Amino acid sequence: MIAMETKENLISASVMGEFTLADYREFEQHVEHAIRFQGGVMLFLDLRDMAGYTLDVAWEEIRFSREHRYDFRKIAVVTSDEWMVWIAWLNRLFVDAEVRVFDDPGLAMTWLETVE
Repeated sequence: MIAMETKENLISASVMGEFTLADYREFEQHVEHAIRFQGGVMLFLDLRDMAGYTLDVAWEEIRFSREHRYDFRKIAVVTSDEWMVWIAWLNRLFVDAEVRVFDDPGLAMTWLETVE
């Protein structure tokens, strides 16, 4: 299950339980809408309650990231799972955005809101 909120060019997504392809498609729609109307977007991804994801989600994420390589400004990933930290690092290869991993959601949001 995914819960999403969009405020201007900031998209916040929280994943709870298993992250399915249907969830990822919902995420894609929110991102594409924000890109169309706001330009480059920032992402706040809270994965602390994610139990896992399906293989088709992993492939779709790679495809979507490559398709929107230049549409992301910053991506903050909140997780304490070392595997997800590695995946976030790997995702840097597919997007032209600064990607950082946090274990504290407040610090992640502060970083996203900081103009550099």
